[in-house]
Amino acid sequence: MRRLGFWIRSSSIAAAVLALVGCAMNAQQPPQGTAASHLDAVQKAGVLRICTPGDYKPFSFQKTDASYEGIDVDLMTSFSGSLNAKPEWIKTTWANLLPDLAAGKCDLAVGGVSVTTERQKRAFFSAPYMVNGKTPIARCADVAKYQSVAAIDKPEVRVIFNPGGSNERFARANFKRAKLTMHGENVTIFDEILANRADVFVTEAAEAITQQKLKPGLCAVNPDKPLQYGEMAWMLPRDDIAFKAYVDQWLHLAQAGGEFQRVMDRWLK
Repeated sequence: MRRLGFWIRSSSIAAAVLALVGCAMNAQQPPQGTAASHLDAVQKAGVLRICTPGDYKPFSFQKTDASYEGIDVDLMTSFSGSLNAKPEWIKTTWANLLPDLAAGKCDLAVGGVSVTTERQKRAFFSAPYMVNGKTPIARCADVAKYQSVAAIDKPEVRVIFNPGGSNERFARANFKRAKLTMHGENVTIFDEILANRADVFVTEAAEAITQQKLKPGLCAVNPDKPLQYGEMAWMLPRDDIAFKAYVDQWLHLAQAGGEFQRVMDRWLK
């Protein structure tokens, strides 16, 4: 009887040890059906695929020679280097930015992306790197007219917006009486105001400030007091926790070490 009890106890211990070994081995392997992290895939490929519309100064803008420049372009170039990878820019539109990321066409999406709960349902966001609320831009002579949503939302006011992003959602949600016009080219939308074919465009404060420098005659309306609070971040594949953790840590170190601020100063001062 003692031998039987000893055998039962020994067998139980052996089974427990084998179970622990099995768990340890399984922990080293991704669960079946789980995709490998982009963190590993990028390092293996030596390429970081970045989706961007490329039409949003000062974040990401495609020049005539097809190259890109801007805040996110500088930061992504440095971020790619931390993974021993080269950035590969994939042109998209605001309407297709999230679908392209979700379809695996790129490893992350940048270019002045606003953090929204709708996007959060289908993607991860990096830690926000800028507060950048919705700000009107109008002809300088008309700035006093457009100090609030109520002042803009009048039948005689022509509000223009670009499709597929948070600017369109803001315009449609807030302007029920104003005349709304969709303009497909974000690069030329400001010229429509200068040409008096539109009165107001509501976008992020950073873009409004940048465009008033580039387009004499246009003025940002109270960019330090936006109509709606907003944050900017990079959009990442959903459920890739390892990749998000690395992106957030890199961003934290870039901010703490001064690199992030140097990039911001280059484009915003």
